Amino acid sequence: MESDGKKDMDHSDSESNRNSNVASDSEGRISRQPSSYATEDDDELAANIELGPKVSIKEHLEKDKDDESLRRWKEQLLGSVDANIVEENQEPDVKILSLTILSPERSDIVLPIPEGENPKGLWFTLKEGSRYRLRFTLKVSNDIVCGLKYTNTVWKTGLKVDSTKEMLGTFSPQVEPYTHEMPEETTPSGMFARGSYTAKSKFVDDDNKCYLEINYTFDIQKDWPST
Repeated sequence: MESDGKKDMDHSDSESNRNSNVASDSEGRISRQPSSYATEDDDELAANIELGPKVSIKEHLEKDKDDESLRRWKEQLLGSVDANIVEENQEPDVKILSLTILSPERSDIVLPIPEGENPKGLWFTLKEGSRYRLRFTLKVSNDIVCGLKYTNTVWKTGLKVDSTKEMLGTFSPQVEPYTHEMPEETTPSGMFARGSYTAKSKFVDDDNKCYLEINYTFDIQKDWPST
């Protein structure tokens, strides 16, 4: 089925393929599962693909009402979005609400994202040689955001020491925030690993729209800071 030259949704796909990135939590809410990040060659290929006209979420909801299986799939993908309150031609909006540092060695460190500015001063401190993971809390509104990606680059004394890319997934608008946990990492250890670092994090979608770019500093020290 096509609308203005763009394929709306491929009804011939199997239900299992349609739902491969969709799961339900214990309360029945729909969440998106992260997919693997594309390679650099894939990124270059994607940059050369011309997408057709954008189909609004309201159009998605209104199309094919009589097709029961397609309607059920759309309900899983779009969650509890009400077509009556969705405005036409609104751009998706993503707000990153907080960053949480999770480590088995200590209680969670919750860091709110400053509104419209970078964190001032030292944002957080990690213990050398410690296992940790990052959890993002984000809110999606207005329309579906496709291919949301997280990138993070870290420098020490002006030299780039780490670069991370993670595909977070595709999200529909909903009232409740989403959460996404990054894979577990281990901080470096030793005298040369300790000290101050600068970093830049970005959240960008498939249309290269940036929803957050944040610059901050953090430390790696011998131990966790006292609480």
